[in-house]
This record gives sequence, C-alpha cells and structure tokens, in this order.
Amino acid sequence: MYQTYLKMQRVLRNSLAIAVALACGLSASSGQGKPDSKVKGVQIGTITYSYRSMPDQSLEATLDYIIKSGISSVELMGGPVENYAGIPQTKDEEALKQWRKSASMDKFKEVRKLFSKRGVSIHILKLGNPKWSDEEIDYAFNAAKAVGAKGISMEISEETAIRMTPFADKHKMYVILHNHGQPGQPGFSFDKILAHGPRLMLNFDVGHYFGATGDSPVNVLNRLHDRIVSIHIKDKTGPKAADPNKNKPFGSGETPVAEILKAISKNKWPIYCDVELEYEIPSGSDAVTEVTKCVDYLKKALQ
Repeated sequence: MYQTYLKMQRVLRNSLAIAVALACGLSASSGQGKPDSKVKGVQIGTITYSYRSMPDQSLEATLDYIIKSGISSVELMGGPVENYAGIPQTKDEEALKQWRKSASMDKFKEVRKLFSKRGVSIHILKLGNPKWSDEEIDYAFNAAKAVGAKGISMEISEETAIRMTPFADKHKMYVILHNHGQPGQPGFSFDKILAHGPRLMLNFDVGHYFGATGDSPVNVLNRLHDRIVSIHIKDKTGPKAADPNKNKPFGSGETPVAEILKAISKNKWPIYCDVELEYEIPSGSDAVTEVTKCVDYLKKALQ
C-alpha cells in the first residue's frame, strides 16, 4: 500500500514538473515575439549605421542587433546587404561596377523575407551614389525594391537632385536626401532642391539641423511634412551652446525631441523616426544597449 502511495506521489511530482516546464516554455516563447516599436502612430526605428561599432557587421548579426533593440522598422545600410548578396571583397571599382550591373535580385529578395520573418520592415535602403553609372543606379533602385524599401537615401545637394530625378521617375521610387549641417549655410534651401522632382524626398536629420541653425525642426516639419519620408533623431546642443553642435546622450542635449515626436503623432504624419547613434558610447556599454536606451527615451517622450 505504501509503495503504491509513493509511486502515485512520484507520478504527481513528474506531472507537475512537466506542467511547470511547459508553462515556462510558453512564457519564454511569448517573450520572444516580433518587435513593435510603433507608439501612438509614430514608427520609431533606427538607421543601422548606429551599430557600426559592433564587432560582427554581417547582415544576420545586424538583424539580431535590431531585434535586441526592440525595433520593427529600419533604414538599412547597403554594405551588409551587398555582402550578403555576394559582392566581391575588393576595392577595384571596375570589378564592383561589373558585379552590380549583373547582380541577381534573388539574394535581395531573401533579405526582405529574412527581415519580415522576424517582424522587421526596411523602409529605406542606403545604397547608391550619384557618381555611379546609370546601370549601377538602376541596380540600387532594383535592390531597394527587392528588399521592400520606399527608395534609396544619399547626401543632399542640388547636383544629386538633378542627377537622380530621372531615375526616381523611371523606377517610381523615392530618392531620399539626407542633410548634415547644410541648412546652416547661407543660401541653402530645401525647397530649391526638392523642386527638381516630385519623387525627391527628405531624410530630415533634425539633430544636424538644430545643431547648425538653432531653429526648431518642427517649423520644417510643419511646412514640408509631405516631402519627408523619415527623420534622423539625435540630441545635439545648439550653435550658441558652450559646447556647440555636440552630440549628447538622449535627454541631455538641447534638440526639442519630444516636441518633434508629438507634432508627428498629433498630425498623423507618416514619417519614420529613426535613431542615429552618434554620441560617444560609455565605457562598458555597446551600441545595442545605447540604441535600446534611445528607443526607450523616444517611447517615453510620446507618452
């Protein structure tokens, strides 16, 4: 009788252990769901340039960094994508040109599937150069289309706008122009550059804009929001600060980050808001940790 009792106790203990293990397993798996960094209608993301200091720069590792940062949409740097697609590891410009002219889009389509499977979309592909040949520029647009992006991004200038407009029209995609400190230069005009074509759009770097001008980026957003695909967010000091035009950890600079995000949310502007990590990473930390902090800061700013 006692032996039967002990046997029943063992069965119950084993059953309980299995049930607990299953429950823990389910709980763990539920915590590994797809990321969602959209808050109050604002899609928070990052440009993957933010992870440039990480030791592994492969596409697969970059995707892991994105997931660990809790991000669901990115501006993807072209380097890891081209490496994944098999570009020759050479500095021979002619060899690179020939590869791009004949590259299959199959690997780029794989990139889209790889990211989509893990819950991450690619809104911009940072690939291309106005100095490239026509065939290479066509390749950049085809690659962007294959990964599911809205267009390709590059540095803003009137020369770039003139060169790239026919290709944007041909591919029915955007050329997305990124500013650094140009808005602080005499005579600079977003409007003059955008006037060269309807598919010329802005990747408006609000940190660089504020650092160069001291003016609120909200004024530009109010006026040109329908020509802005995304913004790069960094927290900089203004040009008149004791330490002018300096990148700071989010929350310690002077850029009106919360005001910018709330304007986008209130007006329901479909503008991607991407962290660009450019302040010095503290000792003992890394880019993934700091990007995660930046994303959390932006989320709290929208509450």
